[in-house]
Formats: sequence, C-alpha cells, structure tokens
Amino acid sequence: MVVRVLFRAVIMGPPGSGKGTVSDRIRKTFELKHLSSGDILRANVNAKTEIGLLMKSCIDQGQLVPDDIITRLILVELRNMGQSSWLLDGFPRTVRQAEALDDAYNINTVINLDVPFQTIKERLTSRWVHLPSGRVYNTSFNPPKITGLDDVTGEPLVQRDDDTPETVTKRLKAYETQTEPVLEYYRSKGVLEIFSGTETNKIWPHVHTFLSRKLAPGNHKAAGKA
Repeated sequence: MVVRVLFRAVIMGPPGSGKGTVSDRIRKTFELKHLSSGDILRANVNAKTEIGLLMKSCIDQGQLVPDDIITRLILVELRNMGQSSWLLDGFPRTVRQAEALDDAYNINTVINLDVPFQTIKERLTSRWVHLPSGRVYNTSFNPPKITGLDDVTGEPLVQRDDDTPETVTKRLKAYETQTEPVLEYYRSKGVLEIFSGTETNKIWPHVHTFLSRKLAPGNHKAAGKA
C-alpha cells in the first residue's frame, strides 16, 4: 500500500519487543521512510561530526546525551526528508524531546509495542553469538546444532554483556522509567495506540489493520507544520 497523504508516526517499544521487525514491515508495506535514531547517532559518532564527537564524549563519561543535542540532530535529519511520510524509531525518549518534535511536526500516530517484560527477558537471555562472524543463535527457537558451539566453525558461542539476565532486567527497568512519561504525554494527546502480545507475528496483523484503516482515503488529515 502506498501512502498518498502526509503521515508522520513514532514507534515505541522496549529492547527485544520486535520493534525492528515491525518497523521494517511498516516501511515496506506502507512505503514510509524509516528513521532510526540509533543509526543516526552511530553514523555521527563514526563520522566524527561535531555532534558525534560531543555525543561520544558524553557516552564515554557515562553521561546521558543532552536532550537539545539529540533533538537538534533528529530534526535536521527529518528536515532533510522534506515533504515525506515517515516512521520515527528511538526518538523521542523524554517528554522534552516529544514537545520539541511536536513544535516542528504534527505526529499522527504513536505505535507502542506492549510485550511482557518476562517474554522479552526470555527472548534476550536466550541469545548467543559467534563473535568473529556475527552469527546469532537463540536457544528457544534457533539453537545451534551443538549446544554452545557455532554451526560453521565449531568455535564457542558467547553471550553479550547486554544479554545477561541482570543487564536485561536493568535495561527494561530503565526503559520503563524513562518512557512511561512519554507514553502518558502521547496518550493525553489522543495519538497513542497500544498493541499487546508476546509474538511479533501475532502483533503485526493488528498493526497492519490499524494503519490500513488510518491511511485509507478520507480518514486522515494531512500533517501541518513542516
């Protein structure tokens, strides 16, 4: 389905919620441009841009990157897209960022993937990696032929620090604390849509149906502002 009206959406969800998969399906199905804040941040750090160096300095010192720096970076990228419909992933993460985004664009819909933390925890802590190749295994649904060993080389698999049970629990709690005010902000504006479930393939049809209806001719007002 081709989007024929100007449509701006945000997708939210904790790490391991299937946000990347759903975002990719939305992009392909509805031909929206997909903008990932994580990709933009990494690109700027790698390219050693002025903002990238500033962000790296904050990260290296264990500090949060200030709202105004991230906001400036994202808004520049969105302006570069011109009059396009897009899906924004990974931003905003604070109410201040959400307010700055609202000042520049009318956000039509905020899609929130509500996956139980226990499901995410099981999903992430089951993930093992062969570091030299980057091959990823999951003991729940994509296990190696021999436990603990890479299928191709037979070398040991490792679990990333981010995927240990303790770290996953901390990440999920931090996400909840940080983003709950943002969800409340969008709920108060009447644009928040919550999709709950434990499997991406079962959540996706509901997202697809909602967006198909939302983008049907006559059901949508063109976004103002930028």
